Amino acid sequence: MTAGIRWYWSRLTANYWFYPALFAILAAALAQGCVFLDRSGQAEWLGDVEWLVLARPTGAADMLQIIATSMITIAATVFSITIVAVSFASGTYGPRLLTNFMEDRGNQLSLATFIGTFVFALTVLRTVRAEGESAAPGGEVLAGLPGFVPQLSLLVAYLLAAISIGVLVFFLNHIPSGIRIDNVLHRIGKRLIDEVCATYPQKGEGDAVAHMPSGSPITAERTGYVQLIDFHAMEEIARTAERRVVLSIRTGDFLHRGLPLAEVCDGECGDALADKLRRCVTVGFARTPAQDPQFLIDELVEIGLRALSPGINDPFTAITALHWLGAATAELACRDLVKNIGTEEGEDSRVFPLPDDFAHYVRRGFGSMRSAVATSPIASDVMFACLRDVALTIDSIQRRQVLFAEGTRLRDQAREALSGPALVEVEQNYNAFARKML
Repeated sequence: MTAGIRWYWSRLTANYWFYPALFAILAAALAQGCVFLDRSGQAEWLGDVEWLVLARPTGAADMLQIIATSMITIAATVFSITIVAVSFASGTYGPRLLTNFMEDRGNQLSLATFIGTFVFALTVLRTVRAEGESAAPGGEVLAGLPGFVPQLSLLVAYLLAAISIGVLVFFLNHIPSGIRIDNVLHRIGKRLIDEVCATYPQKGEGDAVAHMPSGSPITAERTGYVQLIDFHAMEEIARTAERRVVLSIRTGDFLHRGLPLAEVCDGECGDALADKLRRCVTVGFARTPAQDPQFLIDELVEIGLRALSPGINDPFTAITALHWLGAATAELACRDLVKNIGTEEGEDSRVFPLPDDFAHYVRRGFGSMRSAVATSPIASDVMFACLRDVALTIDSIQRRQVLFAEGTRLRDQAREALSGPALVEVEQNYNAFARKML
């Protein structure tokens, strides 16, 4: 349940509407509170501040109108700029990167600040009374001025407008910085490493379990991508029912009705137990980075493949993607890839996730880019270096052999794609790589 709540919260905050809506509600509440202080006379001390010039109704109304009008105009402009930047980035780097830009807190909070300031100014504006009008019931006139001017609320509106100007300057710098490819790759690579550490917290060299128990199958009833598996809730269900559950899917897989979801061992699986286990699996229309390092690996691979395509021919972007892919692979290489879902120390888990192994991640990352990297001598040299650097960080002979085999396949692929001096250069780089690996 806790994992599900965290996931729904992450999905909720991954939208452009959430923070603007939240800030609008908070701004309306703040405006009502400030106006209440003005009406109750608790802001009369402002009249004793020498440097503060109190506003009259006409000036206050004009100022609030200007703030509200300018903020909603800026908000529309900010939204338009954001959409253009997101369209450019998704078209240039790949549509799957749209998730990263939608989750960008800088864009979300900038838009929310302008919307909040607009709502605050508009809410305060309706309380201003002209000189010929009486104040609201129970209201008092500050410092003997005619009409009603919420001086404290006006001061807060001015401060919010000043903050909004600072946010606008930040936004104008943040947008071009956010779509710079080095920053895009840095965010993906850093998030991938963090996700690897969260998914496989234990250091070690363990790989997939060779033999898994079998039992009664549970089939899927929904169609879509597996976005979250609540392992701990599933563990509690299995322990209460005194069953073992062997998953047939992992986060990121695509399901449709009738596909195997899991197997229940050590007894019959009734409909009630099957429904409880199905509810532990969240299914949606698209993959998400949560609990799915492979999704972020695919993003790096997609950027690298696009960069090495003949239409773009940007090997240096692919090199940066290879560097981050190498860093994430090094993190995977030193971790135990066998997940233990046990809830108590020393107690065996009753949930068996679909096994992952190091070779699977190497194939998904470097293997997916191999055919494109083989066409570029400079990118091939960097991939050899990345594989070698990963090997230097581990002691496992088996995982070093996986890396060496991937380097050998790259050499074989280059023999099909290159010829002449370019191929000779790749062969030399491979020989240097092999000497380091053996």
